[in-house]
Amino acid sequence: MEKSAQFESKHGGAISSEATISESMARGKDAIGAAANEAMTAARSDLQSLRSDLNSLRDTVTKFASQAGTEAAKSARHVASNVAGQVGGAVNDLSSEGAEMASAASKQAKTLASELENIARRNPLGAIAGAVVLGALIGLMGRRS
Repeated sequence: MEKSAQFESKHGGAISSEATISESMARGKDAIGAAANEAMTAARSDLQSLRSDLNSLRDTVTKFASQAGTEAAKSARHVASNVAGQVGGAVNDLSSEGAEMASAASKQAKTLASELENIARRNPLGAIAGAVVLGALIGLMGRRS
């Protein structure tokens, strides 16, 4: 033991220095481990927050797409309804105009028949001659076809 006492007296500071360095290294190692654990915990927390935000964003986009689809369907129904109304109105207009034209044509046909009857009463021989000529023309046209 004397030798160790002499060594300590000669190198007394060396032993306590080595102990201090070992303790410092241990404290540094513990501090690095604690910092790494703390960083991992913070990273997990950030990752969880990011997942939550992404899920929320996905839900928002899904809701938006659903609403956009609903609005598009409403718009399509509205346009189809307007087009159907316009087509119906056009058909009604055309049928009214067609009925008016048919009525006018019927009146003109009655007027023409009445006029022909009046001509035949005033000039019976001319009416018979006209009928014969008309019959001959119709007969000739019938032979050609």
